[in-house]
Amino acid sequence: MQRHVAILGAGPVGLDAALACTDAGWPFTVYEAADTVAAHVRAWGHVRLFTPWDLNVSRRMRTHLPHAPAGDDCPTGTELATRLLDPVAALPALEGRIRYGTRVAAVARTGLLKHEQIGTDTRAAAPFTLLLDSPDGEATAEADLVLDCTGTYSHPNTLGLGGIPAPGERAIADRITRALPDTRDPGRWAGTVLLVGAGKSAQTAARDLAALPDTRVEWSVRSPAPDWGAVLNDTLPGRQHLVDTSRALVDGANDRVTVHTGAHVRALHGAGDRVRVTLTTTGGPREVVCDHIVALTGYTGDASLYRQLQVHECYATGAPMNLSAALLGSAGGDCLAQPSVGIDALRNPEPHFFILGAKSYGRLNTFLLRTGYEQIDQLAAAYTAEAEPLPAGT
Repeated sequence: MQRHVAILGAGPVGLDAALACTDAGWPFTVYEAADTVAAHVRAWGHVRLFTPWDLNVSRRMRTHLPHAPAGDDCPTGTELATRLLDPVAALPALEGRIRYGTRVAAVARTGLLKHEQIGTDTRAAAPFTLLLDSPDGEATAEADLVLDCTGTYSHPNTLGLGGIPAPGERAIADRITRALPDTRDPGRWAGTVLLVGAGKSAQTAARDLAALPDTRVEWSVRSPAPDWGAVLNDTLPGRQHLVDTSRALVDGANDRVTVHTGAHVRALHGAGDRVRVTLTTTGGPREVVCDHIVALTGYTGDASLYRQLQVHECYATGAPMNLSAALLGSAGGDCLAQPSVGIDALRNPEPHFFILGAKSYGRLNTFLLRTGYEQIDQLAAAYTAEAEPLPAGT
């Protein structure tokens, strides 16, 4: 008997999962909270990836879309969405399979609580119940295999020391930008910008904000000696450019940019139209009065979706334990050198429930779309190899 697959999220990995279901002949539904596919990608649509088309188009996408973009050019988020993901979503095989404006609020095992029937065939055979927030109100749906591909971009981390909100942060939360700033309108960022973070998103923001003539940047970096994620003999020019630019800004290449290393946001206070921020740095306390705050301190997935399921999370990354153990045990932090971990590393104690894509990496920042597509390959191969398309037990 064919059983139903629920795919949560219509981003790149969710759409690739939908194509895998199509190829295998499995019935499926994609649940997407936004009114279009690739909502997270469009949120940073003005930014150019440092990975080329050939790393961002899956094997399945190219099979179904023979004329999909190819080559070494690096697309922007908007180009990725409009030239690849929109055409994938428009394929006849996906027609009527994507439910837009429908957020999966929670997933449970029908009739069973989290602590019941641990490791039994009874639990594995029970269908999942999905609680849906849809345009028509609350509803439920059932599925036999659930793939959580919801990503992380809608759940940014906070600013304070140790990862909790800094005092005053919650009171002015609506004045903090937690996504990559779009600098195509220079006037939007006139004045002083406090930028917090040191990863590739923050490096991109620093580069773009530094180019605006009416903008001054106060850049708060947690490490006293950041290495900017440099990779020896980097084969991705765009990534190396960000490292080079960040090093130059630390060295004073732009007199409108001050980099505070070894810094933490201690407190924030509204001061009329501006914000007064106290930083703790290796050189002592600093006070910055700014017009804008851009917080790019990373993102983590929404774990509340599967609170009632048996998911073993890594205490360090917040991601599924088996996968985290495999990734943390691998050498190096180059996203191009991530290991192919296999289906067992993707499994959770909850049978037939998988966390895939960027969310599966938790706090690790080495995820590439290519990795997500490989995860779909591994899952499809494992389930196809079973005696039934979607067996009742693992």
